[in-house]
Order: sequence, then C-alpha cells, then structure tokens
Amino acid sequence: MSTAEDGSPRRPSLDPASAAIRNAVREAVAQVGISRPGVIVAVSGGADSMALLHACAFLHRRGELRAHAVTVDHGLQTSAAEVARRVVVTAESWGVPAEVATVTVDAGAEGLEAAARDARYGALEAARTEHAADWVLTAHTRSDQAETVLLGLMRGSGTRSLAGMALRTGEVVRPLLGLERATNEASCRAQSIEVWHDPMNADDSFARVRARSLLASLETDLGQPVTANLARTAELCRADADCLDELAETSAAAVRGRDEVPLSEIAGLGDAIASRVLREWLISLRVPAQSFGAARISELLTRIREALIREPEPPGRVHTRLSLPGDTEVIITEQFLRFRRDAKTG
Repeated sequence: MSTAEDGSPRRPSLDPASAAIRNAVREAVAQVGISRPGVIVAVSGGADSMALLHACAFLHRRGELRAHAVTVDHGLQTSAAEVARRVVVTAESWGVPAEVATVTVDAGAEGLEAAARDARYGALEAARTEHAADWVLTAHTRSDQAETVLLGLMRGSGTRSLAGMALRTGEVVRPLLGLERATNEASCRAQSIEVWHDPMNADDSFARVRARSLLASLETDLGQPVTANLARTAELCRADADCLDELAETSAAAVRGRDEVPLSEIAGLGDAIASRVLREWLISLRVPAQSFGAARISELLTRIREALIREPEPPGRVHTRLSLPGDTEVIITEQFLRFRRDAKTG
C-alpha cells in the first residue's frame, strides 16, 4: 500500500465503475425515502449482481443500509449449488449475512424462463418478509431495459410493455437501471471480484439471449447507441403509460369483477383508455394477463365498436363471441358485454 506525504497509509483510489454503482444505490435508496432501509440483495453470482452486492456491502458497513444477501438455487444446473455456496461465502466475507433459497421450477405454459423468474421473485419476497426488510434490490441494468423494450417491440406490445422496468415495482427496487452492464463488469475486474458466467446466458433458445445478441449486432452495424436509445424510449413510454393508466382508473374501477357491463360504459371512451379498461376487466375476472395480449384486446374493442353501430336488433341477441383461455368467452349483445365461464359446456 502506498503512503501519503505524512507517512500514513494511502487508501487506494476507487475505480470509477465501482463509484458509479455505489452512488446509484445511494440515489435509489434516497428516492424510496427510508433512512437506513433493510434490503434483500438478490445475487445470482454474475457480474451484475456481484457488483451490486459489493456496493451494498460497503454501504452496509458504513451503516447507510442494512443488507442481507439471498441467492436463489433453481436446481436447473449441476453447478448451481456450488455457485450459491460461493456467493454466500463471499457476501459473509464482506460483512453481509447471506443465505441460499432453494426453489423448484416447473415450466408451465409460459416456459422455463418465466417459471424460474416467478419462483425467484417468490423466494426473494419470502426472504424480505422473514427478515422484515423494506426492499428487494435487483441488479437489472440499462442493458436489461433495452432488451425488455426490444422483446416488447418484437411481440407487437403496447405502451405499458414498451415502458420496460421501473426503478421501483412494489417492493422491488432496481438501483442499477441507469447503468450499462459494462459498468458492472468493469467494477468486478477492478475489485478482483470472482463472477459466475451462467451458461444459460449463451443459450439462444431463450428469446432474451437472442435479443441481447441482436442488440450487440445493431450497435455495431448501425454505429448508434441503440441500448441507450431503447432505454430512453422506455422512460418516455412509461410516462405516457402512467398518465393513461391514471385517466383509465375511474372507468376501470367501475367494471372490475362484473360479469355483465353495459356497452354504454365503453362507448364513450377513446381507444387508449377503453383498451386499458377492458384489460383490467378481464384480469379482475381471473383471466391471466399473459394469456391475452394487445392484439386480443384490440379485437375485442373492434367488435364492441361494430356492435354499437349496427341496426337495432331484439334485446339480448348475441352479435359476436370472443373465446378466451380457460374455457371462457366474452359475449357481445346489442346492449351488454358479458363474461362467461365454462364456455365449452354451454
């Protein structure tokens, strides 16, 4: 270690990447408005989460927050248990208590990625409750944000999907959302932090891996900061989506949970508001949001508009039906929008 002019030990200078990460965590914690909050730090062992853990460990030792690291073992890879063990050892060596949460993942209709994500967040929320923590911190970056927006574009999704991830969703806070993945990697190199390279991140059978590869190619081929621009698009879309959601809330509250809704309650709404009201209506009737997308909502709204302009017919006559997952359907008559369960038996 070098010495200062007075002969005292000189502290090594902090690399810019690690400094940026510490400041990002500080700013995120300040925005959510709790002094010295308790946080569950989600750690996979990769560069992003290890850089986040390293920053949180520093702030934990300084008393700026109370950190507890949780690494989730999905049991999907033979190396998972050893990676989790090393994460715990590293966290505790930095002064942060840590634990492994073991989960079982059953790939459902949404696929393995979605099932693993749901299991992971379930385990993190359980840990937050058990340790009476305020927040769960994840290491999502601007690069992840860009991938999320690109995936939404490929699905033809609406404004809310293109809005990507927010700094805070419920009790989940993403302090690194304004930083590039490269910043975390630079921090780990500068601090000699051992990281795990998840082989699933190179498996192009996953849509997100393909999106990541496509983004890298676009940046190279176009010579444009595509990642930063997509992340900016998410910010703009989120502001618009938040405003539209707020405008739609009164109408959405009026139809939630009702099996029958007068068409007149939809007729006077603009498409942007009406589509949100219809989405909230279906979700309130326990139709899984992931089972219908913007295209299905648009189709439903088109059929409602068509029913409203037709010549008057006998009351109760069905104009059209729209089948939905789970043997359910929406029936549109001259005057009403009806939701029907067990449609296959009728």
